Amino acid sequence: MFLGELEEILDVIEPVQFQKIQEPLFKQLARCVASPHFQVAERALYFWNNEYIMSLIEENSAVILPIMFPALYRISKEHWNQTIVALVYNVLKTFMEMNSKLFDELTSNYKAERQKERKKEKEREELWRKLSELEMTSNAKLIVKSHNATVKPTPS
Repeated sequence: MFLGELEEILDVIEPVQFQKIQEPLFKQLARCVASPHFQVAERALYFWNNEYIMSLIEENSAVILPIMFPALYRISKEHWNQTIVALVYNVLKTFMEMNSKLFDELTSNYKAERQKERKKEKEREELWRKLSELEMTSNAKLIVKSHNATVKPTPS
């Protein structure tokens, strides 16, 4: 219902007014598109079927593409519903045709960020593994000390 009402408002909004609300609007729209509930995601993706909204998006692509791109790219790889994935591919294709230079830049930046995240995660896992080994070594030493303290030497 929210998305339907929003589309009706966008159908009559003036471009100047649209520019005032585009950032918070598309941040929320990106959350809707990324929803695991397929009907919410599907309804949000239908905004790209509206010619007037598409003209507003195209006029403001430098602002809107960076907001929408991460959610769209992630969904294209991870969403469980194939209809949503197909709709996302169509939106990404539209963005690519709209501004290929910006699209390529966003793609490489996104991939670089994901690579950094994966590297950081591996480093974190390695640190936890080392801490776990250290804990086991420390516990083993305590057990040995405890055992040695309780064992009485036998007279020779």
